[in-house]
Amino acid sequence: MNYRQILADSRFHYGAEIVSTRGLSTPESPSNILGLSHDLLSDPRVGWISVTDNPGGGAMLPPDWLAGRLAEHRDRIVLHLTCKDLNRNGLESAAWRYASEGFDNLLAITGDYPTGGVGGTAEPVFDLDSIGLISLLRSMNQGLQVPGRRGTVETLAPTNFFIGCAVSPFKRYERELVPQYFKLVRKIAAGAHWVIPQLGYDMRKFHEIKLMLASRGLDVPVVGNVYVLTGFVAKMFHDGKLAGCVVSDELLETCQKYAAGEDKGRKFFHELAAKQLAVFKGLGFAAGYIGGLAKADTFGRIIDLAESFGPNDWRDFLPEICYSLPGEFFFFEHDPKTAMSDPTRINPAFLESLKHPPRSKHVTLNYRLSRMVHALAFQRGKNLYNLMTWLFGRLYRSGKPNFLGRLSYWLEKEAKHLGYACQDCGDCSLPDCAYLCPNSACSKGTRNGPCGGSRDGLCELLDKECLWARVYERLKYYGESEQIATAPTVIHNAALKHTSAWANTYLDLDHYAPPKQQEPKD
Repeated sequence: MNYRQILADSRFHYGAEIVSTRGLSTPESPSNILGLSHDLLSDPRVGWISVTDNPGGGAMLPPDWLAGRLAEHRDRIVLHLTCKDLNRNGLESAAWRYASEGFDNLLAITGDYPTGGVGGTAEPVFDLDSIGLISLLRSMNQGLQVPGRRGTVETLAPTNFFIGCAVSPFKRYERELVPQYFKLVRKIAAGAHWVIPQLGYDMRKFHEIKLMLASRGLDVPVVGNVYVLTGFVAKMFHDGKLAGCVVSDELLETCQKYAAGEDKGRKFFHELAAKQLAVFKGLGFAAGYIGGLAKADTFGRIIDLAESFGPNDWRDFLPEICYSLPGEFFFFEHDPKTAMSDPTRINPAFLESLKHPPRSKHVTLNYRLSRMVHALAFQRGKNLYNLMTWLFGRLYRSGKPNFLGRLSYWLEKEAKHLGYACQDCGDCSLPDCAYLCPNSACSKGTRNGPCGGSRDGLCELLDKECLWARVYERLKYYGESEQIATAPTVIHNAALKHTSAWANTYLDLDHYAPPKQQEPKD
């Protein structure tokens, strides 16, 4: 049974995470992960393996190195593809390589901010984010259209990617969590076929993902994510050492208590993982995904333990695995009878806040003025838009700015740098991001919604507030927060850097321009 069939099957299946390694692997000195992967794929209890792409932002052997040595199992291997190390051309190239070698199961994620590198920390790329990557992969599935000879368009042979995406429900605040759910909706609209959550230990939050999808009429398989803890790993997750992985104070205290025991907590940690798997199965998740282990027989023992529970035991496990953060926001109302969220009731305090949005420090005078100027001059076909299009057509009559055009650009650049810390990308996303510059306000420059790395409202790097938490509060104040879920995919054009974004808007050169209709090549 291949991975697509596994997620479509009515039975609950199990997968295993393989973390790549750094260093040389040769026939004389093979990597341990190769033997582990062979053992897991030979185990009938394990449906698939999933190979990470430089997790934590470090440099490791690429996932297709391992996959290439397991080619006979290619339809049971998921490869992670992240945006932190490759630009859009590198990502497309990698995707063509995977497709040409028959590896069609991909998990498309933005990726962790780099944490190290030779001579210091590496410069990240993030030319695309996860939604941009998902859109690219979907376009490849549909037959990617590329410039051909003599101005025609050539349609390339379609790929067959089975595209996965991630979501992080383990956020403390509404301004973090709701954008996560809205971006998940947007990822599916962009072309994602299946979902896997990031790591946490609150089954109610896991369950909310399915409730959110159901509330939107989205029937997409969700894979439950389990990481087998140790005392050391629990402390790492608790302290935010690995972005998107959350352990509460209460769970850390419990983990440290058991880790101090004679078996270093192995029995407790394995039982916790098995109980999580049982709850996923009971809640109707498509499969369970196990990480944090280095021996194939340990994977097998945890799966056996999960399968040994009675059909309704998972209901008793639910209250045990609800390690929420203090004051944590939930999208759905709590049901005390089940210890889960009530699928019929969205958080009433949240609904009330939509009717009467609270004041936010982020709804500044600058933001209010920006909205007014946008409505006056930048809404296509309205108010001053046509006049400005005519004006900039004259300032750029030859395709390059005349003196007044250069003066206009200078004024634009200085004003936007002062007002928005503009980085002069030339393909402006201020209207996409509630008039916050993604290049200066986000460490990853995300233009399509939040990554999963924020913590307590702060950026993954903990050096500033999360851009998209700020965007959400601004949009919510005006009753527009749903834009995060419904906006089209934004992919900026790097060729426009250090040119006038105003001119590029009025001359239909930026990402707001209507798509051009071209005849495909015969």
